[in-house]
Amino acid sequence: MSTLPTVFVVEDHPVVRRGVESIVGSHYRLVGSADEANSAIEMIVERQPDLVLLDVNIGGGGGATVVTAVKETHPGIKFLVLSVSTSRDSVVRMFQVGIDGYVVKTSDEQFLLDAVQATLDGGRPISREVAGHLLEIDEDIPPASGIERLTPREREVTTLVARGYTYREVAAALPNPISIKTLETHIAHIFEKLGVASRHELTRLAYETGFVNPDGVAGA
Repeated sequence: MSTLPTVFVVEDHPVVRRGVESIVGSHYRLVGSADEANSAIEMIVERQPDLVLLDVNIGGGGGATVVTAVKETHPGIKFLVLSVSTSRDSVVRMFQVGIDGYVVKTSDEQFLLDAVQATLDGGRPISREVAGHLLEIDEDIPPASGIERLTPREREVTTLVARGYTYREVAAALPNPISIKTLETHIAHIFEKLGVASRHELTRLAYETGFVNPDGVAGA
């Protein structure tokens, strides 16, 4: 008999928290919840859930404090943000501390459940409302890198590939999602323009040139 993945919820609004618990609890095993950072850290470390679903703006230092503290001792725990905030600062900050995905609270129930499963499976789900913040391009690109020859869309694709997205995830995460076939065409053009033959070589070039920063957020 298979064991359901475990989920912990961090949300300071009681009504929202109960709603999230109801939705997620119908598909996964809830192991607790908290409404502020300090108690959340203590319980997460104690119970070691597979995934933590948390808001950005909570008492005790915010969601970033929770992620940072837990990751120090339990780097394998996954974090999926569920927040009303769509600001660049919130999104970039949360990815810098190590979250795995970012979903806005206006998402429907199925989207949330799909995002939870995608995160558990190693994916990086991101709502379209905030995806653009992770595609901002660093203007200081070395002229000899070849990246200056890429179109804006090709730069978006390169950013996501370098951040570890699968091709299917790239196609879905773009501000205007595209088909896998269209993505493959973009990838072919990128490889040709940059003189690389694999996604591994593309990723290495993106980091070596500074096009994607070591913290995983392009242009941050």
